[in-house]
Amino acid sequence: MTLNKLAEQESAQDPARSTPTIDGNVQPHHKSTAMQKRVLAGGSVGQFIEFYDFTLYGLTAVVFSQLFFPGSNPLTAMLATFATFGVAFVVRPLGGLFFGALGDRIGRRRVLTITLIAIGGATALMGLLPTYAQIGAWAPALLVLCRLIQGFSAGGESVGAPSFVFEHAPVSKRGFWLNITIAATALPSVVAGSMILILSQSMPNSAFMEWGWRLPFLLALPLALFGVWIRSRTEESDVFKKAQDGQTKEFSPIREAFRENKLRMLQVVFVMGLTAMGFYFLSAYFVSYVQTTGKLSREQSLMVNAAALALYAVLLPIGGRLGDRFGRKPMLIAGSAALALLSIPSFMLVTSGSLPLALLGQSIFVVALCIYGGGCYTFFVEIFTTKTRFTSAAVSYNGAYAIFGGTAPLIGTALVGATGVPHAPGLYMAAAAAVVLLLILFTKVPETRGRMG
Repeated sequence: MTLNKLAEQESAQDPARSTPTIDGNVQPHHKSTAMQKRVLAGGSVGQFIEFYDFTLYGLTAVVFSQLFFPGSNPLTAMLATFATFGVAFVVRPLGGLFFGALGDRIGRRRVLTITLIAIGGATALMGLLPTYAQIGAWAPALLVLCRLIQGFSAGGESVGAPSFVFEHAPVSKRGFWLNITIAATALPSVVAGSMILILSQSMPNSAFMEWGWRLPFLLALPLALFGVWIRSRTEESDVFKKAQDGQTKEFSPIREAFRENKLRMLQVVFVMGLTAMGFYFLSAYFVSYVQTTGKLSREQSLMVNAAALALYAVLLPIGGRLGDRFGRKPMLIAGSAALALLSIPSFMLVTSGSLPLALLGQSIFVVALCIYGGGCYTFFVEIFTTKTRFTSAAVSYNGAYAIFGGTAPLIGTALVGATGVPHAPGLYMAAAAAVVLLLILFTKVPETRGRMG
């Protein structure tokens, strides 16, 4: 019996349990099972740990610039620091290709165990690295190596966890569940930022620069092991098992993905590229940006950014719920329009030199991002079928994050340095949002809400 036939029978027996899909069929509302809830928890914890590891680097960028890239020109040191930040994104598509194909063949859960251990181990190793003053050029070289391991592993984790949650989620709550999972990516900045703030305030600056900054990095490994334990109590979804049963020995996820999904993958690159840029401006750039351009202290910058990211974690699931109700495409249109209109005034407020105005600017930016996120975070996995979902989504998602997300802090820093205009990164963000809005309006970006397969 097909899913649609089953849905029609259940809805006929109890119409209150049905919800329409985009093709006019109906899908049932199911009460969430204990397994589904464990999958949601496991996906969220994994996303928390991945982004905890990634955002730590952005939050301590000023420290890295001084300890690993010393020089007489602070701007040059910051550019080198953010270039190293971007290195991890260069290898994310390769990691996505490798782990995506592996996940489509052997299962999501086993792949997600590997990625979580690798990214946690690399981050803990960063906390043990000697500085440039101790071993010279080997210090930044080892830092780059750790970032490469982080990026390669994140290429699988960042898509595997949402795909795993998506395939277990009730159809009518996919947006809500996916956005709860993605909201967990904002909390690491709040937690890590609070830890760095407490450490920096509770010890002399010399002690913080010598060893205090290392403690949050060392915490990454036990966090990763905790995430692996939670995921060990889950299993693959029925839809994946069914897709796996239909695989032949000749099945190649990579070949299938590029043969069937070239246009969809390109659409995901642009749709997710905008949110990648916005999220990494928010989570990895604003702390140093507010210090160097807005002239606020490290403590003030961390407090403002932690508050903005906490707001993001609250609003993003609400955006997902709205996407479940109104559809993914209306949220994409409304969100990209909001980013095009609000990015410039937001960045002007962020660099005003005033603590309340900096908080207001980041909050406005968060609201626009969460409207857009109400559509994009479900769209990028919902648009693909189960048999090649991991591969197709991983390649396009990580391509977007490599091109637009990983380069955002570097380009933002370079724009301010080249133009002398404090809010120049806001102009870049607004222009990107306008381009994506036009692409959504005038190309065949589909509505995916309720799609089965």
